[in-house]
Parts: sequence; structure tokens; C-alpha cells
Amino acid sequence: MVDNLGDIGVCWRLAVNLATRGQRVRLWVDDACALHWMAPGALEGRIPGVQILQWSQSQQTDVLGKLPKTDVWVEAFGCEIAPEFIAACAYSMGAGGLKDLEHPVWINLEYLTAERFAERSHTLPSPVMSGPANGWTKYFFYPGFTPKTGGLLREADWAPRQNRFDRTDWLQRLGIPWQGERLVSLFCYEPPALGEFLRQLQDDTTPTRLLVTPGRASEAVKNLSQIGLQPSSIQRGQLSISYLPPLTQPDFDHLLWACDFNCVRGEDSLVRALWAAKPFVWQIYPQDDNAHHDKLEAFLDMLGANTTLRELHLAWNGVASTAGGMPRLQANLDAWQAIARAARERLLQMDDLASQLVAFVWKKR
Repeated sequence: MVDNLGDIGVCWRLAVNLATRGQRVRLWVDDACALHWMAPGALEGRIPGVQILQWSQSQQTDVLGKLPKTDVWVEAFGCEIAPEFIAACAYSMGAGGLKDLEHPVWINLEYLTAERFAERSHTLPSPVMSGPANGWTKYFFYPGFTPKTGGLLREADWAPRQNRFDRTDWLQRLGIPWQGERLVSLFCYEPPALGEFLRQLQDDTTPTRLLVTPGRASEAVKNLSQIGLQPSSIQRGQLSISYLPPLTQPDFDHLLWACDFNCVRGEDSLVRALWAAKPFVWQIYPQDDNAHHDKLEAFLDMLGANTTLRELHLAWNGVASTAGGMPRLQANLDAWQAIARAARERLLQMDDLASQLVAFVWKKR
């Protein structure tokens, strides 16, 4: 089972971020249903500066002929632009032949990684050798965690919003019966160590309320029948569980800001967890050839993870066994909090992804 919540989440955040800087953005998507709850009003065209089109329309001549010329093309997450779109754009830009055209700046926006090749490959050109765009150039653009990469998505108003956030008010509006207990968010796939993690929370001396996001995280918890956590049983020992409704992107930020510890997955929520500067564990998207193991280790090196935080991540992702026992929240939360805050301070020294994209395009044009 595969979903694209992270992919469309990143693309939507980037589109809105660019639009707030005065850019006009056309976002092609193959499945926009998640935007109904992730970004209310987006599909109805109520977000200034952003137009959403279905990917199938990129192959329709009648649609392509009505679209204004674009100055920048961004391919995200390995999605190649439809050949019909490339051909229509190439031949509509002028009558003097391709060599006389003012080509769009063509960017291949790569996946986020802390591996060293991101620095080496960032902004490298990739000549197009065939087709109607023969002779044009694509450029690799790598989001990342160092000044030699493209940075991370970050809104201009992010810090003031977090400073104004009132978690008591937000929890009340969601109807969560919070009595001051420790709050832990759960947004995950099916982490191998989930059962052990919840058993620890049940047996801890500190009461914990687990805020579970809908979809795979909720199903993963409800399937843990061996520890008695069935849909009809939302409290066991020191652990209470609240199942959340689908959250908008701003409310997902609120969830991370409200919690004392966050479990996140994929790319988009990882970046939001870093800006939240709360202790967290990241479930990386698993790959059949275990290539994600190296990616995880590189991220932990960048994060400055100590021994216990590294052990937690390796167990959570099934890279290491939990037979010896996972590090416990209660004993490590303060140290992990310090690591999260230090990482955010380092990352804030870099320009954000949207700013770097705009600067790169201006340079190329």
C-alpha cells in the first residue's frame, strides 16, 4: 500500500510558498484528493497565485493551447513532464526554430537526503539529448541540510505563528480531553517497534496521551491486539489514545508544536518536525534494497544524534532488534530535546528552499 501524502504535501507547500513571493504557480497532480482536507479551498482555486490542473490534461492539445507560456518547469519526486506538454511548449514559443527560443529554466527537484552526493549533485546540468527539447538543459536541485544544498521548505511567517500558538486552546478545539499528561503524536507507516514503544508508554510512570493521525498510523495501532489496544479500548495502563481527524497543513504543524514527542514519517513531516524543535523519531520510507538504511544513518549524523536517539531510530525503522530494549522516553527526553533545538538553530542559518529556487532561476535567466 503506497500513498502520496508526503509528495503532494511538499509540492503544495512549495507552490504556496512561491505564490506568497509573487510567483504564479501551476501545479499538475495525478491525484489531488488529499488537498480537500490538507489545503481547503485549493481545488476550488481560492488560494491566490496557485492553479491546480490534472496530470491527464498535460497530454490534451486543446488544454495546452490555452495555457500561457511558463518560464520555469519543476519536475518533483521523479515525475517526468509529459512529452506532449514539452512538444506543445517547444513549438509554441516561436516560429524561428528551437535554437531561437527562450527556454524555460527546467529543474529536477530531487528527494531530500543528508547523503553526501546531494552536495556534489546540487545544481548540476543534465543536457536533454533527444525529442522536441533536444539541446535544452535540466538542472538537478537537491533540498538538503547544508549550505551546499538547496535548503528546506520554510514559510516566512513560520516563527511568529509558532510563538503565538496556544496548545491548550488548540487541543480544546479538537475535543481532546487533555489533563496535562505528556503528549506524543503518531504519524507513521507500520514501524516494526511500534508495539514495544506503546508497551513502554503503558508501563511508564508518566501518563501519556497518544495523538494518532488517521490512515496507516491508526490502522497500525488498532492492529496491535496483543497489547489490548482495540478500537473500543483507548486506555491501558498509563497510556491513553486519541484518534485524530484529517488535519490541514497548518493544523499538522500545530500537532507537532503541541506534543512533547513526535513520531513522523517521510519527507514533509520530517521537515516540519525539525522546525518544531521537539524531540522526534523519524520513520524513513522503506526501500526493498535497504538503500534507506544509509539514508537514515546520514540523517542521524547530520542531526547530531546521541547513542540513545540513534538506537531509537534504528529500532523504529527495523534496522536493529528491540530485543535488548529500546531507549525510553522518560530517561532521554531532555537530551533529545537539546539535540532537536540545536539542529533547528543550525538549519535556520541557511536560506530556505523557495528562496534558493527563485535565486537560482533568476541567475539562469
